[in-house]
Order: sequence, then C-alpha cells, then structure tokens
Amino acid sequence: MPSPITIERTQTPKPRPQASSLGFGKYYTDHMFIMEYETSNGWHSPRIVPYQPISLDPSSKVLHYGQTVFEGLKAYRTDDGRVLLFRPQKNAERLNRSNERLSMPALDEGTVLEGIKQLVRVDQDWIPNEPGTSLYIRPFVIATENALGVAPSREYLFMIILSPVGMYYSNGMNPISIFVESKYVRAVEGGVGTAKTAGNYAASLKAQEEAAEHGCAQVLWLDGVHRKYVEEVGSMNVFFRIGDTVVTPALNGSFLAGITRDSVIRLLKHWNVPIEERAITIDEIVQAHRDGELKEVFGTGTAAVISPVGELIWQGNKMKIGDGTTGELSARIYDAVTGIQTGKVDDPFGWTVAVE
Repeated sequence: MPSPITIERTQTPKPRPQASSLGFGKYYTDHMFIMEYETSNGWHSPRIVPYQPISLDPSSKVLHYGQTVFEGLKAYRTDDGRVLLFRPQKNAERLNRSNERLSMPALDEGTVLEGIKQLVRVDQDWIPNEPGTSLYIRPFVIATENALGVAPSREYLFMIILSPVGMYYSNGMNPISIFVESKYVRAVEGGVGTAKTAGNYAASLKAQEEAAEHGCAQVLWLDGVHRKYVEEVGSMNVFFRIGDTVVTPALNGSFLAGITRDSVIRLLKHWNVPIEERAITIDEIVQAHRDGELKEVFGTGTAAVISPVGELIWQGNKMKIGDGTTGELSARIYDAVTGIQTGKVDDPFGWTVAVE
C-alpha cells in the first residue's frame, strides 16, 4: 500500500473557462495526481501537484512499444452543491484489467479511488454545473524505463488529470451519422481490443477520416475475422432497438466492456425492457431496416453518455433510423443515466459515490 497522498497547491491558479466555450478536453485544472513505480520499490510517492509538463527520456518505452493504458470517468455537481462520481470502482477495476493485458503492474484500486477523490476535491471549483457539463477525469499509466529492448518496462508513471467539459458532440443529443467500416480492422479476439490502450484508438483514426469524408461523426466497426458481426461504434458501445427488443453485441474479447454499456443494460432490465446480448450481423441490421423494424440505434460511453444515431451508411447506402430524430427510448435512457449522475433522480443501484 503506497504512503498517504501529499498535496502541493498551485501558487498561480488559472482562470476558469466559460461553460459555453468548454468543448471536450480543451482545458485542464490547476492540479494533477502523480505516482511512480519501479520493480524494486513498487508504486510509491502518491502526490497531488500543480498541473505541469512531464519530462521523458527519448528512449522511454511508452514512445517505442506503446505500453500505456487509460481510463475516463466524470464528476458531477448536483443542484444542492454535492460532488458525485459515477461507478468509479468499475473504472479502477478496468484499469487493472488493461494493465494486466499490457504486462503492466497492477495498481492498488483503493489508492486510485482515493487519488481521484482527493484531486477532485482540490479542484472542485472547476466543476461546471450547467446542463450537459461535467468534470472529465483521465487516469493513465505510461512506461518510462529508458531502454530500447522489447520487454515490459521496469518503471512506470501513473497520473490523473482533470478537464471541465461540455457535450462530447457539438450537436448535443441530436442524432449523428455512422459509417459502417468494411475495410479496416481495429482489433480481434485475443488482441488488445478489451484493453483501454492508446494503440486501439490510433488504429481507428484512418477509418475515422474516411467516415468524415462521408459526413459521418463515427465509425461502426465489424469483426476483424468475418467482417460481418457488429462490434462497437468508435469510442462507444452500440445498441439497436429492433421491434420491441434492444440488442447489443455480446462481449467477445475484441472490444471494450463499457461501464455505461453495463449501466444501460441493467437499467433496461430494471424497466423490464427486453434486452439481448448476442452476436448480431450487419445483414440482420440491414434486413431489420428494410422490414421497418429498426426503431432506434444509439451509442453509449462516458464521454457522450448516450449518442442517438440518425443514419447508418453501409456500402454506399444510407439507412435512416426512424424519422431521423432522437428516439423515445434513447431519450429516456439519457435522462435516467444523467439524472442519476447529477443526483436529480433516485439511484436505485447505488452507482454514485460522493466526494466528501
């Protein structure tokens, strides 16, 4: 167990940005959390310090072999002034699953959670309270050993930074267009698709550029072997409402087990809405659309929470979802999840954690 967290407060606080200019990931708070690891000493020296650049040797292994993992979660300001985190234990658990897959040392999850809480407490004045805003929390680990041999690093850095954010998409809850990718592959079963690691996102950028050329905001990935099974949408998991049943791809080891995904599944079961986790092909989606049974499509993730899909583009054909507006169920889920996150509605699942 690392030693207690020390705190060094900044002497030059930064001005707070206006809520209307936040965007996503543009501004950073006054402080950050940092902790080091060496094989001989384990994780040590947890501390909160003023936000600042870090120094890396040009031979640091993260720069050459990609040993890095990260997480994303949010803090919310309630109407009565409390600060709430949404299922932070799940993020700590997933961070360690990513560490294990990338041959990186496990973190003490209690220290991760305490680091998040203390850092949010120190910078709580940065938490916006306008509708659709929050404080984004980015924990991450990088390999820092200065050695060029291909082997797991013996030194690491764990950090947490904070960013006040608005809506992930500039159009808010308005439906987005999705490009179904058939050429590029992001990950396959047995790879690192289940880890939240930088390489997965780098592998998605080329397809994202292609999607943008078609006027789409995101990519719907198909499996890398058969090129027919739906997996996930860019940085989100994906759900389809076919008739009266909601269907989402079953976790198969090639894409991320989203925490918002799990929350939506549990919420739908709580509402007695039929929900299936199973393999689903793009052909089934196309046929459901032809039959008039594809009622809604939406993505789920920490950044956007719920992102309705108004159109799918597959092999040059455009499939309009419903009437192209946000679906009834998508809106209901968004209101419920964000309501729990911000303390506006009851939390029957015990998902929120208060930062005292």
